Amino acid sequence: MTPSANYAGFPPPGHFGSTQHPLNYTDPNNYFDTGAEQHVTDNRGSGTGFLPIYNRNYILPNILYSPQIIKNLLSVRVLTQHIYLTASSDTFLQEIINKLSREFAMTDLGQLHHFLGLQVTCNSHGLFLDQSQYAKEIISRASMSSCKPCTTPVDLSAKLSATDGDLFSDPTLYRSLAGALQYLTFTRPDTSYVVQQVCLFMHEPRDPHYAFLKRILRYLQGTLDYGIRIVRSNYHSLTAYSDADWGPTVSRSSAEAEYRGVANAVAEATWIRNLLLELHIPLRQASVVYCDNVSAVYLSNNPVQHQRTKHIEIDIHFVREKVKVGHPRVLHVPSSLQYADIFTNSLSRQLFQSFRSSLSVCPLPTQTAGES
Repeated sequence: MTPSANYAGFPPPGHFGSTQHPLNYTDPNNYFDTGAEQHVTDNRGSGTGFLPIYNRNYILPNILYSPQIIKNLLSVRVLTQHIYLTASSDTFLQEIINKLSREFAMTDLGQLHHFLGLQVTCNSHGLFLDQSQYAKEIISRASMSSCKPCTTPVDLSAKLSATDGDLFSDPTLYRSLAGALQYLTFTRPDTSYVVQQVCLFMHEPRDPHYAFLKRILRYLQGTLDYGIRIVRSNYHSLTAYSDADWGPTVSRSSAEAEYRGVANAVAEATWIRNLLLELHIPLRQASVVYCDNVSAVYLSNNPVQHQRTKHIEIDIHFVREKVKVGHPRVLHVPSSLQYADIFTNSLSRQLFQSFRSSLSVCPLPTQTAGES
């Protein structure tokens, strides 16, 4: 049976990103079709009970009780007929499964291995997420199952235009493939830039656009076993890379576009820091935001306001306020180490493969004997 819901888990303090406790999902038969009240688990204080939810058509979101008010942490994802669970201990997880089993007719399907077309491989080092089967189906849909693979998803000499070339004969196929490739970027972020490029022409695709798309499929053909590797770590830090594709952006200069990108990165980092704080995993060190634009780095740290920056004063005030309290540090990074470039530019083969590795996009690691 293939699950059809996401898993969203929050490990206990000190184990963020850990797979020490297995992920389980259960299958309640006709969970949303019975006349009975629906329930979510509640483990406040010493007892574990069930809180009724009276809207029987309501699909439960992630349920996360703060560790400040409970002593055990449980995350639940419910969608259609599947429930995905992760908890702060194996004992607590099994206790919840047992209580749910007494309330509803369900089957414990064990450790998570598939959801929404993503394959999950767990071992002692972490998780590996991939969509290899989905990628094969996309390639087959384009009748390219025997195509010759290539090492990068883009030809550096290719320049796409909205008017060059004849109209593509099957625009429905083009849109179908482009939309499918968008979903594939969940575990293949190395294709994000090129997929975004082909999606720009979905309204009126032309032959050069389809040739560009086929190059992506050839790249996937040679990297079908690639996915994202999430490794356990005891080192808690947060590093962000900011880069702006400022050409189509409504900005007066590249520095302004880059600075707005820095402001967005600082906002995201702030949100993640607050989330980790609520999970009792506070970051002790300042987050580092790297940017390859010297002017943007200067604006982040210079307290003097200039007349030319008044139109981005809100962004400047926000970033400087965060820098002042020591949450982020905005630092310059050379373009050769600007990993965010893989999302905004066409790159040479050597640079692309280096940045792809930095995203932890790789083949499934080989397991040693006795490892699970």
